[in-house]
Amino acid sequence: MHIRKIRTSIVFSLVLAFVVTTAVALYADIPQMLGALAHFRWVYLPLILALTLFNYVCRFFKWQYFLKRLEVHVPWMKSLLIFLSGLSMAITPGKVGELLKSYLLKSTTGAPISRTSPIIVAERLSDGLAMLILATTGLALYRFNWAVLLILLLVGVAGILLIQNRTLSLAILSSGERLPFMARIAHLVRAFYESSYTLLQWRPLLLAVSIGVISWSGECVALYFVFTGLGIAPSPDLLLKSTFILSVSSLIGSASGLPGGLGTADGSMLGLTRLLVTTSATLGGAATLLIRLCTLWFGLGLGVVALLIFRATQHTGIPMKEDSEEENTAPGLEHETTNSTLPTLPVSERQRGLESAPVTARNGDKAI
Repeated sequence: MHIRKIRTSIVFSLVLAFVVTTAVALYADIPQMLGALAHFRWVYLPLILALTLFNYVCRFFKWQYFLKRLEVHVPWMKSLLIFLSGLSMAITPGKVGELLKSYLLKSTTGAPISRTSPIIVAERLSDGLAMLILATTGLALYRFNWAVLLILLLVGVAGILLIQNRTLSLAILSSGERLPFMARIAHLVRAFYESSYTLLQWRPLLLAVSIGVISWSGECVALYFVFTGLGIAPSPDLLLKSTFILSVSSLIGSASGLPGGLGTADGSMLGLTRLLVTTSATLGGAATLLIRLCTLWFGLGLGVVALLIFRATQHTGIPMKEDSEEENTAPGLEHETTNSTLPTLPVSERQRGLESAPVTARNGDKAI
């Protein structure tokens, strides 16, 4: 992995995050926004964070399912740390830093990155389709950005159909392998395609999308409690609007390719909130900053902690269950092999050997 490039992109993302946060705060009028935050019902904060954790737990089950589909075996605790470590790369451009998960899988199981990286693609694709489904709950009512959502849907479906058409895909790969620069990585591209073909069959894809709808519903409900915590009257209509706002702004942020959707997701959420929920720029800005803090930045902090724990267990060599079983069997096999290969001499021959062996000792400079 290009550590220097990742560090540079993270620094750039942090600067961009500071600029976006400052812009939202200035737009919302900082003194008034601080007053709105002071009156926020902070008793809702644990519930909002719990709903975000619910999203991560459901997505972890999807991660485990994809690993099982590819027959990549890893202890569940280490798998959880690897999955959460990917959240630390949420603010890399296009979330390409999530390839860190494939790198950690390789260091743990030896599975090639070209084989496991399609999991990240399948995660993003299934999450995107889940967001589109959630967005349609309000699309018929609000008719906002339907053209953008339709384009994203068509691109996603076209990619899936291409991968599932094995004859066409293999023909494209064969044609590409004739190019000089493609010949060197042909085996990697084929491994990537084979894993993608396995993960993006209709049955596993529909299951992954279903999990995505359930998981991302957690963050939609979290936005609902952010609104109610700021004093907006709770209602079924507010829940529907919260679902629409979070899903659409997340899709726009992902489509932009900017790190963590910074700027695009924030701006879309602020604009939709003012359009559908409240005309107050202060409440819109406060809601935007709060939900981003409890989703994007909370997840990033969780990912950093998980990555530090993973690296600590790797450096200290704390064995997992599968590793300890291998270590317990190895000494026994070595001991059995050693005993079976040692020659055994009769007692009389061993005694004669001892009697005939020269025995010397030192007493000063004299031999006894």
